[in-house]
Amino acid sequence: MGGVTSSMAAKLAFFPPNPPSYKLVRDETTELFLMSPFPHRENVDILRLPTRRGTEIVAMYIRYPMAVTTLLYSHGNAADIGQMYELFIELSIHLRVNLMGYDYSGYGQSSGKPTEQNTYADIEAAYKCLEENYGAKQENIILYGQSVGSGPTVDLAARLPRLRASILHSPILSGLRVMYPVKRTYWFDIYKNIDKITLVRCPVLVIHGTADDVVDFSHGKQLWELCQEKI
Repeated sequence: MGGVTSSMAAKLAFFPPNPPSYKLVRDETTELFLMSPFPHRENVDILRLPTRRGTEIVAMYIRYPMAVTTLLYSHGNAADIGQMYELFIELSIHLRVNLMGYDYSGYGQSSGKPTEQNTYADIEAAYKCLEENYGAKQENIILYGQSVGSGPTVDLAARLPRLRASILHSPILSGLRVMYPVKRTYWFDIYKNIDKITLVRCPVLVIHGTADDVVDFSHGKQLWELCQEKI
């Protein structure tokens, strides 16, 4: 029963757009990666990043002039960074931050298959790139996780004590709790945010609509309450 339920939870958790909303091409002159159909922007880098689990993920990095803070954005389900492209550009401008968005393994033009463990490796690869390629410091990085993206966000935040902050947008308590109102955590559950959130040391902002019909408002409310217990 556990294996069946775990498989069901995973299938509901991962829903990559099919076909992907963009194609990855390499410019013959500059040898830079481009995301078709989006035009090249001087302040946007398109990257392929290797992960510790053997996949390669596609990421985009947006530079904002003189920005110190960087937002690392883990998008929600049924989306890829092509669909998020214009929003990422607007967020960078309005918040005056550098921004990195990435596609999970099996999403967009990232290789491999979407699994819980792969998404943990995916966000680690993106974070490593920020530190090593762009000189971002942990204390100047804000993690942003939307819906399913709250899983890798909370997991990484729990292991990085000096983060500037974390933002959870329509977060889930766990994968199984999206489907069933269970009162305890089972070993086969995925994205156990309810158990990991108390390990997050940085400030946490929770954003959740009261009329959310995909992830019930109670998920965000309970995570916020658990954060308050740490204060």
